[in-house]
Amino acid sequence: MPTGISALPNVQWPYLVILIRLALALVLGLLLGLERERRGKEAGLRTFGFIAMLGALGGSLGESFALLAFTMTGVIAVLLNIQTLRAGAGTELTTSAAMLVTSMAGILCGQGQTITPAAVMVTSTALLAWKERLAGFSMDLTEGELRSALLLAILAIVIYPALPSGAIGPWRIIDPRAAWITVILIASIGFVNYILWKLYGTRGTELSGFFGGLVNSNFTVIEMATRVRESQGRFAAPAYRGILIAIAAMVVRNATLLLILAPVALLDAAGAFVLMLAASAGLVLVSHLRASTEVTRETAEIKLTLPFSLTVALKYGALFLLLHMVGTLMQREYGEAGFYSVTLIGGLLSSASAVAAAASMASQGAISPVVAGNGAVLASLTSIAFSLSFVLRTRHRGLVRRLGFAMLCVAAAGALGLMLGSGLRDVLAPWITAVEVPH
Repeated sequence: MPTGISALPNVQWPYLVILIRLALALVLGLLLGLERERRGKEAGLRTFGFIAMLGALGGSLGESFALLAFTMTGVIAVLLNIQTLRAGAGTELTTSAAMLVTSMAGILCGQGQTITPAAVMVTSTALLAWKERLAGFSMDLTEGELRSALLLAILAIVIYPALPSGAIGPWRIIDPRAAWITVILIASIGFVNYILWKLYGTRGTELSGFFGGLVNSNFTVIEMATRVRESQGRFAAPAYRGILIAIAAMVVRNATLLLILAPVALLDAAGAFVLMLAASAGLVLVSHLRASTEVTRETAEIKLTLPFSLTVALKYGALFLLLHMVGTLMQREYGEAGFYSVTLIGGLLSSASAVAAAASMASQGAISPVVAGNGAVLASLTSIAFSLSFVLRTRHRGLVRRLGFAMLCVAAAGALGLMLGSGLRDVLAPWITAVEVPH
């Protein structure tokens, strides 16, 4: 006899998968809750753990339940603010925003995502933990620095997407986007360096040389040389280390540009860059070991200008575009010799722009990755040689002699790296060819 009661649907619940998602959400919620707990907030470790798991459950059950979980988190945030207002402690807007972010990250975990919610929660925790430092930085921000930041954002977000994609012009050698992305990249490196400089200040000649070398090694050498003249030679030993570290920073910057724009080209030049960096580091270490007998230690104050300006953007863009056009034409007419001659001149003006132009040409197939890597190393060596001309103006024989020898060692290390890389390619060529030939 029928009872009239229908059986409930049997749902196969993926227990292991759901438990993993809940665990990830709980860990991320506890991470942010730990920071709130340390600051003595009403919503702390347990609250954020519950909110993250609530979001994960909602995300696992579907969109309707995810929306319900997020709404419930909003209600909890409202109740929290009502309680703090009644207690006369003001609103908890930051904690409320953190609760909503935690709920959304939990929903993403419940839907099976991992990297995105983890990155969001780690970033959110860092923003909360660095409250004082960020507040102090924003209070010290000048109007000119704010304008520079906005201009950089406009160049990257507004102008770049509007530029035509691919090569244009009668000879098909002008790529506006390639030139503009190089401008953005070089300017961003300088902008990040400026922020680090403002956060940590001047902590010795070595730090000054490194930060200054990331932006412009020649400018840093000029500043160091000026201090040597002003101190009548007393600043020679610290300046020696600062200039070598600026050169090392320039090498790191150029290698990074090559890695981002043409990773394959860096494989051929990696040995030269590593040996140049090792030679610079070794010479600085030897100088440090001898520094115990120095009586005077002064700190170089590199006077960095604004982090970014339209003039700098146009200069880098025009220089890159010119080097790219001339390099392409010279390579078409005179082969590799024409490209190398342009790279030599570009290294005198701006090794970063010369490296970026070489990498861009390699990525477009105008030159081989090997030629681009060699050109990047050549531009770096040219920049090092050009820096020595500024040191000669100090008229300090000891410093000129030491830096001349040091720069010669760094250049020799780069040349050795290129030769070793070439020899390694010749040895591995038969094996690479055998692998590439289909069987």
